[in-house]
Amino acid sequence: MSFRVVRSSKFRHVYGQALKREQCYDNIRVSKSSWDSTFCAVNPKFLAIIVESAGGGAFIVLPHNKVGRIPADHPLVGGHKGPVLDIAWCPHNDNVIASGSEDCVVKVWQIPDGGLSRTLTEPVVDLVYHQRRVGLVLWHPTAQNVLLTAGSDNQIAIWNVGTGEVLISLDCHPDLIYSACWNWTGSKLLTTCRDKKIRIIDPRKGEVESEAIAHEGSKASRAIFLKHGLVFTTGFSRMSERQYSLRTPDALSEPIVTVEIDTSNGVMFPLYDPDTNLIYLCGKGDSVIRYFEVTPEPPFVHYINTFQTPDPQRGIGMMPKRGCDVATCEIAKFYRLNNSGLCQVISMTVPRKSELFQEDLYPDTLSDEASLTADEWLAGEDAEPCTMSLKERALLVQGGYVAGRATTLTVTKRNALATPRDKEREKDRERERERDRDKDERSPTPRDSQAATPASATPPPAFTAMVEKQLSDLVEEIRKLKSVIVKQENRIRALEATVKAGLAPPAPSPPAPSPPNNHDEAMAPDEV
Repeated sequence: MSFRVVRSSKFRHVYGQALKREQCYDNIRVSKSSWDSTFCAVNPKFLAIIVESAGGGAFIVLPHNKVGRIPADHPLVGGHKGPVLDIAWCPHNDNVIASGSEDCVVKVWQIPDGGLSRTLTEPVVDLVYHQRRVGLVLWHPTAQNVLLTAGSDNQIAIWNVGTGEVLISLDCHPDLIYSACWNWTGSKLLTTCRDKKIRIIDPRKGEVESEAIAHEGSKASRAIFLKHGLVFTTGFSRMSERQYSLRTPDALSEPIVTVEIDTSNGVMFPLYDPDTNLIYLCGKGDSVIRYFEVTPEPPFVHYINTFQTPDPQRGIGMMPKRGCDVATCEIAKFYRLNNSGLCQVISMTVPRKSELFQEDLYPDTLSDEASLTADEWLAGEDAEPCTMSLKERALLVQGGYVAGRATTLTVTKRNALATPRDKEREKDRERERERDRDKDERSPTPRDSQAATPASATPPPAFTAMVEKQLSDLVEEIRKLKSVIVKQENRIRALEATVKAGLAPPAPSPPAPSPPNNHDEAMAPDEV
């Protein structure tokens, strides 16, 4: 007799639930571009979606509380001269977003708290390097202001956004770059290319450490680094069947497991949650979201369930864990774009009876603080990402995470011809600016300064008496005007009542001519 043992996992019963339509975002003109992008980026403050725009490229930025039907004239972020192909929020500043476009320019934007009140056309910085369209933007997970961009010129550029300069340029791909992903510490880079190969690159040395053919199909493939170093890929077989595989960096050409899913033709985007080791597969044009758990036991990638919807999806965005609602045991939240213009919010939840904080579901997750500066990372330093506890910084209410104060991205241009002495002077000036900013933050607010106004600054008594007399005269004039208006309203009502009763208003009778009488002066007034 054989017994089948059910695999023990706390994520076996994860289920997805779509929010009501009035809690979603409607009337959004999602981009019709054929570029293989998710068209959506989410963080705990904002939702950004690439939209159709005449005369250039644009994307819309919405605060999470602006649900319902979006007006057609809602302000956009629209400074590009060509369609926007990819957008990405900075992981260390929830108000900063980068966008790549067909106009070959990458722009970095600062979004004010509360969203946009008018169309934004002036970016913080323009990053100009690529000769053809830029279809991929990706922030570094640990280093502050480090941004990776990839274009159709087969080039990868790694920028220091704080100075607007290229730190590293990589030219090791013979064809179009489909995707890129940093490892957990940001020391390695994983890319997929149209030549069907995946490559692990040391970006600071510019060397390809290993490469292998991932999937035999000619359609686009994707690859991501998992938290513990494994590589997960999605692509197509030679017979155009969609498949996924799990590999080790030391043996990229020998997958640990390869599984075929179906025969659909949409590119699958793997969305990874490092806290739970869950992978969500979302295909373009699909109406389902499949999710899997990666474990050390065979078959290593365990299918959990499928979330089914009636409408195909055009794009999708995943909320960082610090934006999930821990009160309902929500472990993931997706923003799914439909062709009808609806952005559907989907919550993935682990069913639990207790309302207490579930520590086994929420280990320390990625925070919004950087571990390194751009110069430290470029010098060869590596560091684990900064983490935070959701138990300390989450409120047990809908929405969960309370975002911190907005920080402004500042760009400081550097002189490429500067001598070492000039660089030292520039550092001294930067330190002085930091001290000035600290003084400004510690300075009293206008309300405090108003409260501390000396008594000598009060107006003289004569001026006060004159102002009070003018105010009293103005009040008296308003009272008289009000009495006149009341009398006229009463007269109008009386006339309306007369008209409704069918009677003509009485005409004023002319005064009767007085007969000639010599005794008029002797008459009383009521005898006339």
